[in-house]
Amino acid sequence: MHEQTTSNPLWPPSFSAAIFDFDDTLALTHDLWKQVDIAFLRSRGISYTPDVGRTLTMLGFAGGARWCIERYGLKDTVEEICDEWNSMGRALYATQVRLRPGAREYLAALRSEGVPLALATTNDPDVLGAMKTNVDVYDLFDAVVCAKEVGCGKDHPDIYLEAARRISAKPGDCMVFEDLLQGICSAKRAGMRTCAVLSNNPLQNEREVVAAADCSISNWREALANER
Repeated sequence: MHEQTTSNPLWPPSFSAAIFDFDDTLALTHDLWKQVDIAFLRSRGISYTPDVGRTLTMLGFAGGARWCIERYGLKDTVEEICDEWNSMGRALYATQVRLRPGAREYLAALRSEGVPLALATTNDPDVLGAMKTNVDVYDLFDAVVCAKEVGCGKDHPDIYLEAARRISAKPGDCMVFEDLLQGICSAKRAGMRTCAVLSNNPLQNEREVVAAADCSISNWREALANER
């Protein structure tokens, strides 16, 4: 009788390519975007509520702008709202964003195993570029895909499929690391394995994301501690 062995889900050979979300997965940024959302709505006489934060996080810039225009009857254009969010986001990201402890080391460890890495984010390229001094995502990843490039948010699997395509990986070979329930569900619909990353974000329903994903971690040091 042969002894059955199981692979660690966080390391190859459980997957041969990896796709990562950025906000609240690799870096805790929910407080920064809450500041942006509150300031944006307040300037238009609108009160911030948690459901607004959840929706905007999922939809990304253009999708979120269209949603705000429709929900609140705003006279702004999508481009004007995106420019406003970009301006506020760039200022905050330039000085305040850092990777979560252990994240950089985990990415480096996967790369040393020959695993291609992609970033799939609803964030805007201009905002990502603003934090280059502290976090250069274009150096950390083999491919970076922003939602605006695929024309939809993470309630659709397109961004994950495009990320896999850019690193020449089949969906079934990919592990997606996400904090968003909608993102986890979309990645699974694309045929990918998923790891829920807990973020201490009060908008995240930890039970739901853990139940939806194939595995979960509460921090990146946990992933490093379970190497191999």
